[in-house]
Amino acid sequence: MNHLVKNSSTRLASAISRYHFRPAVAHYLRFCSHFSGNNFEPESWKSMEGLVRCPANHVPLSPIVFLERAAKAYTDRTSLVYGCLKYTWAQTHERCLKLASALTQLGISPGDVVATLAPNVPAMYELHFAVPMAGAVLCTLNARLDSAMISVLLSHSEAKIVFVDYQLLEIAQGAIDLLTPKTDTKPPFLVLIADSDGSSSTSPTICTSNTYEYESLLETGNCGFEIRRPRSEWDPISVNYTSGTTSRPKGVVYSHRGAYLNALSTVLLHGIGSMPVYLWTVPMFHCNGWCLTWGVAAQGGTNICLRKVNPKYIFDNIVQYNVTHMGGAPTVLNMIVNSPVSDQRPLPRKVEIMTGGSPPPPQILFKMEELGFGVNHLYGLTETYGPGTYCSWKPEWDSLPSNERSKLKARQGVQHLGLEEVDIKDPVTMESVTPDGKTVGEIMFRGNTVMSGYLKDLKATKEAFRGGWFRSGDLAVKHPDNYIEVKDRLKDIIISGGENISTVEVETVFFSHPAVLEAAVVARPDNHWGQTPCAFVKLKEGFDHLKAQDLIEFCRDNLPHYMAPRTVIFDDIPKTATGKIQKFILRERAKALGSLS
Repeated sequence: MNHLVKNSSTRLASAISRYHFRPAVAHYLRFCSHFSGNNFEPESWKSMEGLVRCPANHVPLSPIVFLERAAKAYTDRTSLVYGCLKYTWAQTHERCLKLASALTQLGISPGDVVATLAPNVPAMYELHFAVPMAGAVLCTLNARLDSAMISVLLSHSEAKIVFVDYQLLEIAQGAIDLLTPKTDTKPPFLVLIADSDGSSSTSPTICTSNTYEYESLLETGNCGFEIRRPRSEWDPISVNYTSGTTSRPKGVVYSHRGAYLNALSTVLLHGIGSMPVYLWTVPMFHCNGWCLTWGVAAQGGTNICLRKVNPKYIFDNIVQYNVTHMGGAPTVLNMIVNSPVSDQRPLPRKVEIMTGGSPPPPQILFKMEELGFGVNHLYGLTETYGPGTYCSWKPEWDSLPSNERSKLKARQGVQHLGLEEVDIKDPVTMESVTPDGKTVGEIMFRGNTVMSGYLKDLKATKEAFRGGWFRSGDLAVKHPDNYIEVKDRLKDIIISGGENISTVEVETVFFSHPAVLEAAVVARPDNHWGQTPCAFVKLKEGFDHLKAQDLIEFCRDNLPHYMAPRTVIFDDIPKTATGKIQKFILRERAKALGSLS
C-alpha cells in the first residue's frame, strides 16, 4: 500500500527541515527515503474515479491514540497501581499531556531524543506516551548498565534529557561526567524520578541549573497542550539499544506505525481482552515492554508496576490485584518454579504469562502450568519490536501427555498478525529449508513490525535487510505443520569433529536434572575436535555434593556422546537485565581454559 509509505525524498527533506529533526534521527529518515514511493496516492486509484486520500480516511498510525481512547472509554477505571499510588485513565492522560507540555518548555523539538534510566515505576510508563506526544523520540536505557556504557549510549543517541530513577542517580551522574569532557555539546538535562509510592524517604534531592525533579517538572506543564502528532507514521517513536548479549549494543529505531501494529498484535497473541490487570515483570526498557506499555492502554487495563522482580512480590501482587496477565524471560519462570514454598501463594485465577527471549526448557513450562499459570511462548528480537512469533496453541494438543505438550509449547510457532512472513532460509541461497523438523536454517522476518533500521549505522542496516528479509542470526528448523523451533544462535552453535551441536538441546537435558537450577553451554576450543561443549551450571540449594562428572554422565545417558559436555563448571551465570544469558562472557571464559586434548 504505497499511499501509506513516506513520500518522495524531496518531501522528506522538507519535513526534516520543517521539524528541525536532529542529526541522529534525520540520518535514519534519509535512509527510509530509499524505500519511499513517489506517488501520493496508489497507482490502482487511477482506474477508479472519485477516490481521495484525506484526513477523513487517513491518519498516521500511532499508539498515542490508545491513551486518548482509554481516557474516554475507561475514564474512571484504574490505569496504574504502584504501592499506595493509584491513577485513573483520565488522570494518566492529563499527566502525560502536562509532561509533554513541560518537555517542550524545556526546548524539546520534534525529533529530539529523550532518554530514561529507570525500573518499572509510574514515570517510566507515563514517558512512553508523553515523549512521543511532545514529538520526541524515547530512548529507554537498560537500568543495569554502568556509567561508562550509559555515557556511550547517551552520546550515540544525542539525548537532550535523561529521566533518572533516584536509585540510579549516581550511575547517571557518572555517565554525564564522562560525557562532558568528550563533547563540545551541552550535556543532557537530568530529571530525577523520586520514589513515588511513598515507601521510602531516602530519595536524594538535586538543586542545579541543569537538573529537575519529575513531579515538579510535570506540574509546570499545561493539560491543554496540543499534541505534536506524527506527520508520517514512519516518524521514529523510540530507539531501543540491543541487550548486548553478543556485542556492543546497536540503536534499533521503531516507528509510530510499527509500535501501533506490534502493540495490537501482542495484545492479540497474548489473549488480552478488555480491562486486563497486567503485572509488569518485563522491563519497560526492553523493546518498550514488548510494546505492551502501549498495548495495555489500548485495552483499558490496569498496570501493576513492580520496581523489583522476585517470586514473593510476584505472588503477592497476583493475589492482591487479581492479575490476569504478565510476562517474563525463561529465567523469571525458572525463578518462580524454584522459589521457596513460603513465597508461593495459591493463584486466585489462571494467570496468562508470556515468555520469550531465549528458548524455554520444556520442564520449566510444565512446572509453571502445575502452579496455575497459562504459558504463552513467543519469540522475537529487539529488531522485531519484541514479539514476532508465538506458539499458537491447538485444542487437540490438550489431550496429549504432559511431556509432549511441553515440547510442543517450547516451539516458537508462527508469525503474529503484524508480520507478513517468517521463514527458515539458507542464508546463502535464500531458499526455504525443507519443513522436516531437521534441516537447520536462519530465521528471517518480513513485514510491518520489523525495525526501521540501526541508528547511524547504514552499513549494518543494509546487511540486516540483505535479500529483502531481516536476518535474525538465529538458527531454527521448520516442522511439517509450519511451526518453527529455534535451535541456537548462529554464534552459539558448536562444531565438534565436523558435527553441529545445538547448545539449546544440551541445555534442555541439563534442566531435566533435578539438581540443576540454571545451565548455559558454550564452545571450548579443542586441538583435536575443534570445539567441545563446555557447560556452566548453577545448582539448586542442597545439591552441593554433586560433582561435574555426575552431570557429564547424566548428559551421556541422555544425548549422543559427541553432544555431551566434557567440561562442567559450577558458577553463577551472567545475564542481561532482561534475563538473557551473556554467552559472549562465558565463551571468553571457556576459551581461556584452553584445549582438553
